[in-house]
This record gives sequence, C-alpha cells and structure tokens, in this order.
Amino acid sequence: MPELILLRHAKSDWDAAFDHDRERPLNPRGRRAAASMGRALRLMHRVPDRIVTSPAVRARTTVEIAAAAGTWDVPIEVEDRLYGGGVDDVLGVLRERGGDARRMAAVGHEPTWSALAAAIIGGGSLRVPTGMAMGLDVPEWTRLGHRSGRLLWMLPPRLLTDGDLELGDL
Repeated sequence: MPELILLRHAKSDWDAAFDHDRERPLNPRGRRAAASMGRALRLMHRVPDRIVTSPAVRARTTVEIAAAAGTWDVPIEVEDRLYGGGVDDVLGVLRERGGDARRMAAVGHEPTWSALAAAIIGGGSLRVPTGMAMGLDVPEWTRLGHRSGRLLWMLPPRLLTDGDLELGDL
C-alpha cells in the first residue's frame, strides 16, 4: 500500500515583514526543525518519491529545507488547493497527483491537516503542531478518501530538537 506523509509547515515568523499570509516566512527555530525533519525522514527510510506543497512561503521553505538537509532527490510540486482548501479539496489533489508514487508527501496547514488525517483514518482527534510529520498507510491514490487508511506514525519536531539542539547527521 502507498504511504502518505502529511507534513505541517514549520514555525513561522509572525514578526517578519509580509503583506499577505502566504508570504509569511519561517523563523530560525522553524528552519532548524525543517532541517531536522528532513534528516530524520531519511534515517527512517521515509523519503518521499513525490512531494506536493502549498504555495505559502512557509510551506515551500519547510519542504525545501527538509529536502536539502535529508538529501531527497525529489521534485517539489506546488498546488494552490493546499492553501486554504478543505479536506475534500486536499483529497482530490492527492488522488490526482498520486500516480505511481509509493510514498507521497503533502505539505500544508492547520486546521486542514489534522482534519484530513482524522478523515482518512476514520475519526479521532489529532493535534498537528508546526513542523510535525505523520505517515498514513493508504489505498491506491485514486481510492483515497474518508476511512480509507490507517495511521502508521507521528513525528513531532520536539523529539528532534528542543529549539537549540538539532538531530545530527548520524
């Protein structure tokens, strides 16, 4: 079965200068967490072979940093519907973009990511903090929907860094 990795963007910088929410950048802690998550997913043998991200700067930067730090050689596709879209919008994107991917990462936002994960696993209440990744076992992409998968793992960035320490290159 394919694996879906949901990655919420890392900590953003509310004090930075930006005109629109889509332009909000990561703060230094978010940049460190994104790098640690990229290395951790590499060490876990969970590197995606397809990536789709929200167009928001904080989401794109999160996955770009994670991919560089984890040495993922994967093109990053930008999808407007991952910014501000609801659960069914995101499910549609994943069904359309999944193709033959064995492991696809989707990078986006709350509250959609927690609602999406709960919908796929058939209920529950999940909290998805900034920078967190979770893996879900899902059916073939065209059949992805409500109650179609199961939660495999969740990895909050606090397990990798306390804001000052980073997961080293083990």
